[in-house]
Order: sequence, then C-alpha cells, then structure tokens
Amino acid sequence: MLLHGFFRSSASWRVRIALALKGIDHHQTCYALRRGEHRAVAYLELNPQGLVPSLQLADGQVLTQSLAICEYLDEIAPNPPLLPKDPIGRATVRSLAQMIACDIHPIQNLKVLDRLTSLGIADDIVRTWAQTVIKEGLDAFEKHLNGRDGRFSYGDQPSLADICLVPQLANARRFGLEPTWPRIGLVEKACCALPAFQAALPERQPDAV
Repeated sequence: MLLHGFFRSSASWRVRIALALKGIDHHQTCYALRRGEHRAVAYLELNPQGLVPSLQLADGQVLTQSLAICEYLDEIAPNPPLLPKDPIGRATVRSLAQMIACDIHPIQNLKVLDRLTSLGIADDIVRTWAQTVIKEGLDAFEKHLNGRDGRFSYGDQPSLADICLVPQLANARRFGLEPTWPRIGLVEKACCALPAFQAALPERQPDAV
C-alpha cells in the first residue's frame, strides 16, 4: 500500500494511526500543501479532489476520504477493531468520529482558511474563526463523553472516534486553543501512551520539517 499524504494533515494522520494500529506495512509519498503539490496533474489523476490522504492499493486502486479508508482497513484487518460489534456502539463511534471529520475539521482546514483570507478577511479574524469552530465542536464532543465508562472515547480500546480526536486536538493547539476538556484530556493521554499513536505523530513522518 502507498499512502499519499502530508505530515501535518489531520486526515492523513487519522489513516496513519489506523495503519499503525492494524500493523499494516505501507509506504508514504508526501505532498507539501502550502506549495500546492497536491494540485499537480499527476496527483489529480489519482484523486480528482486534490485532497490528502489517498490510499493506493497494491493492485493500483485508489481509496479516498479518511473515514472510508479507515473502515476499509478495519474490514480487511479486523483486529484490533476500530468499531464496536453491536449496532448501537458502532453508530455511536461513527457519530463521534463524524462530529470531528464532518463538522469541525472541514470548516477550519487550510482550504477554507485560505479562502477566507483571499476574501480579504484579516488574519486575526480567520484565526478566531478556527478557534471558535474547534471549541464549539469539542465542547459538544466532551458532553457526549461525560458519563461514559472506559479509558477511550468509547470503552477500553481505541476506536475510530479516537483516531479523529487526537489530530483535532493538535489542530486546536496550532490555533492557540489549549485543550481544557477533562474527559477529552484523559482520552488523549490514554491514546498517546500507545505505540501506534506515537508512530503516527507528524514529527515522526518523512516529510516533517
């Protein structure tokens, strides 16, 4: 497998965590997003959206969208599972993951912030936008965790929800928003103690600068 990504991309980070948890061997090729390398013709032929990550399989097929890729990996390598076995549990974990991947991250990512800047909006206002989006979303995420048992977002093993949460917390810090959510903080600590989460850290990737 070949993972097309960028060391600081939250979505790429999610897939790196999933690959590491599953122990799946893969290679990486990296794109400097600030230099627009993901908009090159060769990459657009793989992924017409021009977004990272993409996962290129051994037979040449290409998968896109981080949550879809993670669920594919969960299906071909079921252990350890990224989703609970019961329907309610699976729906709950997917809901938590989508709170981040669908509602928080897309409206504070590089593409949207650059668009705001291009419309003449001042940098400090754009930064406040990102902080507000992240805080509102993680406030709600924290409330969903309150009263739940287990060391992770759902139960005592990492799930798709945690794969989304950890990179989003790094985004919060990058925009000057230090996480203060108690339950989220305990989950992050539990995740960061695991070798798979450590191996997926941006600073440990080949394109880290």
